[in-house]
Amino acid sequence: MTAAGSGWSTGRLERDLELTDADFARIRQLIYQRAGIVLAEHKREMVYSRLAKRLRHHGLTRFSDYLARLERQPEAREWEAFTNALTTNLTAFFREAHHFPLLADHVRGRAGRIRVWSAAASSGEEPYSIAMTLMETLGQQAAQRAEVIATDIDTDALGKARAGVYPLEQVSKLEEARVKRFFQRGRGTHQGLARVRPEVAAMVEFDALNLLAPSWAVQGPFDAIFCRNIMIYFDKATQTRILERFAPLLKPDGLLFAGHSENFSYITDRFRLRGQTVYVRKP
Repeated sequence: MTAAGSGWSTGRLERDLELTDADFARIRQLIYQRAGIVLAEHKREMVYSRLAKRLRHHGLTRFSDYLARLERQPEAREWEAFTNALTTNLTAFFREAHHFPLLADHVRGRAGRIRVWSAAASSGEEPYSIAMTLMETLGQQAAQRAEVIATDIDTDALGKARAGVYPLEQVSKLEEARVKRFFQRGRGTHQGLARVRPEVAAMVEFDALNLLAPSWAVQGPFDAIFCRNIMIYFDKATQTRILERFAPLLKPDGLLFAGHSENFSYITDRFRLRGQTVYVRKP
């Protein structure tokens, strides 16, 4: 009995769209040029599943036709959808929790304006966690003198971040005191959802930004920069360029927070390791 007639799956991905080796190589090249993302060879199935939606949206059956369409229109909005589709957004409130007490200690007792940049803000959990930490540390004055700049290349994720609405199941993983202080529980048609309170949302400014762009629409100085779990998608040369550009945007003792699997010690001499995945700008 054949697998097709046995009632059992062969484990192969059923494909109705044509993705050749040349197409996949071109996709890898384009996303590297556009966003600095290095796609490994084993990401082929992920690429197919994510971009297939775009092909079907345009009524196309071959990836080569989709890529040709993109390349004919270098300024088309479809480039945004292409980039969004290939961007990975894995985040959570107070992810890598040891960073936030370090941020609190760093800003506690400081006079003047406090500014923090979340450079890979995704759907907003990280910048809102930063804002909550600043409110807890600085008290009611936080909203007046603290600012969180939150940027990301993925405009779909930024749309979710600006809305500030999350499944209650996700929010409920936080301490009950934080949930009560910083979120509003949905009712009626919003049952099962929670929204970041207006006073927290007011501290965060969201904007689209490509870390590979020749210029950034952000201005320092910052007390801290969070750039976590994004550098792993870049090659060493790209990582070096970004870190070199971060340094002058930080205050002399400014902190740079990295992801748990990222190590910047051997990439640039502009920072020195201060603690677990936390770096300080060298004078």
